[in-house]
Amino acid sequence: MRALGLMSGTSLDGIDAALVDIRPRGDGYALKPIRFVSEPFAPEMRARLRAALPPNAPHPAEIAALDGALGDLFAAAAKNAANGASVDYLASHGLTLFHRGEAAQTLQIGDPYRVRDAFGASVVFDFRRADCALGGNGAPLVPYVDARLFASAQRNVVALNLGGIANVTVLPRGCTPLDAIAWDTGPGNMLIDALLVRRTNGAETFDRDGALAARGKVDARAVDELVAREAFYLALPPPKSTGRERFGDGFLEAHADVFARLSLEDGCATLCAFTVATIGDSLDAYGPPNARVIASGGGTHNATLMHFLAERLARSGCDLERSNAYGIDPDAKEAIAFAVLGYETLRGRPASLPGATGARHPALLGAIAPSGLEKLLAKIREECTANDPG
Repeated sequence: MRALGLMSGTSLDGIDAALVDIRPRGDGYALKPIRFVSEPFAPEMRARLRAALPPNAPHPAEIAALDGALGDLFAAAAKNAANGASVDYLASHGLTLFHRGEAAQTLQIGDPYRVRDAFGASVVFDFRRADCALGGNGAPLVPYVDARLFASAQRNVVALNLGGIANVTVLPRGCTPLDAIAWDTGPGNMLIDALLVRRTNGAETFDRDGALAARGKVDARAVDELVAREAFYLALPPPKSTGRERFGDGFLEAHADVFARLSLEDGCATLCAFTVATIGDSLDAYGPPNARVIASGGGTHNATLMHFLAERLARSGCDLERSNAYGIDPDAKEAIAFAVLGYETLRGRPASLPGATGARHPALLGAIAPSGLEKLLAKIREECTANDPG
């Protein structure tokens, strides 16, 4: 089965599209990544998206216009990833415009019907609301796929995603997917990006390779202050999820007194240290000892963040690796994950984990924009029967 996974994360840097060959193997899947592209947003689109995010209150007409415009951009990114190859189905997470997990509220945009019509293939979309309807946070959803990809019979594993928000999937040695727990630890790249945008008036949107942070000095007192002030979320036990509403631009406003005394370089270094503290403290409280931590996401390119993280994890007896050591491009993992989640939707198998989202029971995720759906479902039945002839 040739699938194409699409997503845009909380960093607002663009659209990720991953073309992958996916086949049922046992209870899981064999994956062969074929092609990955990341299409950056034009500055004008990024500005429109920022203006539509909380705490702003965009007019519904602008939300509808953004939904359509993003649908066209998702379709274009998908075509670039396909590069002329045939695609059996697409799975699109869209872009999260609003998410408040504790209230079971979530909204993604990026018109899937425009993607469907551009390809003439079915699109699975709207993955989060089914979990919310069962009282879950609607996030994180990737832990189901983490368990399929990274669980080990020999060692405790933690899959760490360093996107705009950082989240972890805890996979105890020998666990099944239903044994996994997962949660958002707090910020990933989001605060560092927000500080760059604010201090450079939008001229810079991220700290490339962590170079600014490397030239700065961590203000340890500021890190402790931020951890204490954000204890309301950070001290919550899992499952829990968060987003831009807590760790976006409003965070810098709420703690303006802390950042006023920091240069840009020191601010980047201090936010790296704060991010690492939130991850390390959370794993110390709720994670397994002596784990292998497998990192993916854009934050893996921030060498300063990764250096701080490796040092912090080593103190807890954990070691840090990147997911490419396991054949998964760190930038492509979440797009690949939604391709897998789309396959589960088409098979009619629940793929949310109550231990990750807090839902009352596992949810069958997603809606389908159909095109040739009967033929697609027949092909899936054939693949699944060949995988399990008994």
